[in-house]
Amino acid sequence: MTPTLVRQHLPRAGAAPHVDRGTRARDWAEIQERMLVPLYEAVHERLEVGSGTRVLGLGCGSGLALLMAASRGATVTGIDAESPERVHLARERLAPEGWDSRGSHGRVEMRVIDGSPGDVAGAVGAGGSAGAAGTSGEPSFNLVTAFEPIGCVAGDSEGLAELLAEATPLAGRGTPVVLVGWGPPERCTTSSVLRVATKLADPLRTPGSWRPALRDDLEEVAQRAGLRPDGSGRVACPFGYADVDSAVRGLLSTGLFDAAVAATDQAQVDKEVAEALHPYRRGDGTVWMPNVFRYLIARTP
Repeated sequence: MTPTLVRQHLPRAGAAPHVDRGTRARDWAEIQERMLVPLYEAVHERLEVGSGTRVLGLGCGSGLALLMAASRGATVTGIDAESPERVHLARERLAPEGWDSRGSHGRVEMRVIDGSPGDVAGAVGAGGSAGAAGTSGEPSFNLVTAFEPIGCVAGDSEGLAELLAEATPLAGRGTPVVLVGWGPPERCTTSSVLRVATKLADPLRTPGSWRPALRDDLEEVAQRAGLRPDGSGRVACPFGYADVDSAVRGLLSTGLFDAAVAATDQAQVDKEVAEALHPYRRGDGTVWMPNVFRYLIARTP
């Protein structure tokens, strides 16, 4: 199988000081993260993720994409330096006693690190996992995931190129790198709700406020990271919730409203997000918002 590289979950703006990070992480894992399952499945299918795949998940969050790759037989390693709370949940989710890690592919290896690609290099170099560099002559990873969509918060791609550059030495030459971004605003009904974040957080004074995704966001990151684009795709990822309260909790768990919470207060943000959701509320009380996400496959030099 061709070596492979990809990253993980929805973008976080700088978290407001009074945000309950533990609750937000739990809401992300229990409500919001599953909205991206069609995206994870599409990428895994296109890249033929299986028993020969060694995945490095950048920004792995609470680990759902890693779990899905592991269920296909892949060896998975996740890293996340931004949310220790999500990393804790990922470790719980990927613990061998938490699911049948043997399945039809035999036992697979899973690890989650609260840190950077440099920390992964140290762990792999210590000889912890199968396929580590130097043990078989192969690179440590042939799939690196960056599944956290960019292009929705001003400056949210800053640092991603550096993160990719740090991870690249752990993968082989020509390894695919898959970056993920929000689709065009006209294809994402959630955009109308996310505009609440911009309205409440003065974009000229508050960093991390929402802005519409741009056509070349992913290509620009790939170029800065020295990667060569090699294909792309779009995936429908509708956001569906049991009720408005669940929708508010799920959307706030993305971190896209943290700047608004910092600029105003939690109660006002909750109220205005709930009001913005009314057009998408169905007769049975559920909330349904069609969206499209885009992924770019690039390759390491």
